Amino acid sequence: MDIPDTTTAQPGATGASPRTYRVITYGCQMNAHDSERIAGLLDEAGYVRAPEDGELDEADVVVFNTCAVRKNADNRLYGNLGHMAPVKARHPGMQIAVGGCMAQKDRDIITSRAPWVDVVFGTNNIGSLPALLERSRIERASQVEITEALQTFPSDLPTRRESAYSAWVPISVGCNNTCTFCIVPALRGRETDRRPGQVLAEARMLVEAGVQEITLLGQNVNSYGVQFGDRAAFAKLLRSCGGIEGLERVRFTSPHPAAFTDDVIEAMAVTPNVMHQLHMPLQSGSDRVLRQMRRSYRAKRFLDILERVRAAMPDAAISTDVIVGFPGETDEDFEDTMDVVRQSRFTSAFTFQYSVRPGTPAGARPDQVPREVVQGRYERLAALQEEISWDQNRAFEGRTVEVMFATGEGREDGERMSGRARDNRLVHVAVPADPAQRPRPGDIAEVEVTRGTPHYLVADAPLRSLRRTRGGDAWAARHDPRTEPVGVPLGLPAMPRA
Repeated sequence: MDIPDTTTAQPGATGASPRTYRVITYGCQMNAHDSERIAGLLDEAGYVRAPEDGELDEADVVVFNTCAVRKNADNRLYGNLGHMAPVKARHPGMQIAVGGCMAQKDRDIITSRAPWVDVVFGTNNIGSLPALLERSRIERASQVEITEALQTFPSDLPTRRESAYSAWVPISVGCNNTCTFCIVPALRGRETDRRPGQVLAEARMLVEAGVQEITLLGQNVNSYGVQFGDRAAFAKLLRSCGGIEGLERVRFTSPHPAAFTDDVIEAMAVTPNVMHQLHMPLQSGSDRVLRQMRRSYRAKRFLDILERVRAAMPDAAISTDVIVGFPGETDEDFEDTMDVVRQSRFTSAFTFQYSVRPGTPAGARPDQVPREVVQGRYERLAALQEEISWDQNRAFEGRTVEVMFATGEGREDGERMSGRARDNRLVHVAVPADPAQRPRPGDIAEVEVTRGTPHYLVADAPLRSLRRTRGGDAWAARHDPRTEPVGVPLGLPAMPRA
């Protein structure tokens, strides 16, 4: 790959300074991880990240990493691109790039509606971004690179990790399912699996750098291994993660109910550092709608999975996704969904109002549900789930939970810090005012829950214990102004292919 010259002479300066960048991310965890790869590539090419709290017009390069799952993602992108046109006009030399799922889907539309965009790159072309930016700058013309097949697995690219103590570790990309509402398989391609040795090697390297929590990532993590002929590979991988010294928490997202097997449940139950937390997408509680969605399970199978999970792990926290207003959904279908949600007793649920995605079978159906009907159903479902979540969280009052403190999770002021319990519940914790006694992001404490709310727990009592961790040390090394920022890590070497 060509390495661009990223220095630029500044007006009134005698020398040259590095070009700066910002990455704006929409969408899922896979997009967030892709943005870490984009940042790592730009760092390696000599760019410098602009301050996150600054204005976009302070950056020389602005990259929008996009999602195509929901309609409002389109609106947000084109709204932001419209805003960037006058910004770019005021900032000679600024470049704008659009990548991710929407770039893969709307390559021609983006350059037509926003001709001031310099680079459009697909989900399989992240590694080409620095060269495309340089080519666009030299040729003064937009560059578009979209390939349909995966060429380089994302983890073989350099990375700028956003967190010093927690990391995404992708085990697969793409999806072999054909859900009628989803466009992801068309944009990410068929599932490609990494070999277990690659995954475990990356996890060990991260732990050596201070990471103590990883999330195994894939469009359908529990189908992992099908590509290389081992249907038990995901359960084996979870157990192997248990043997990595210093790795304290292992999570994964997202599984598919049709492929969720008892060996995974057993691996979760017996591997101490695999968290008893499960995100299991329901989508609908109506068997008729599930058939039309091409979701290859039914409500009874879904509920049976939850029963087996809770039998093996009574403390398991289970969350879900639900789509309201799928084309043709009747009042009876919706009541079936409400009934399954009541029985499932989810810790939390991401509820979505169905929106048409061009190019999907569901989007072409004539029996779209009126928006006011969808809105009413959505409000009823959200109210039911809030009641269930609140009831579960109130049950934690007076109990002790282990919290790993984190940035970006809630309040970070002189009175409270926020973090995640082992089951991934958000906890707002009262902390000492003395900076020397305060936890750092990455540190772990035992706290007493004093109040449960529908969306988080509150711990106002003094900390019962506080453990300084290697993850906290890594965070401090990155943020202490007396030390050079180290990244975690900024450039991982290529993973072994064996």
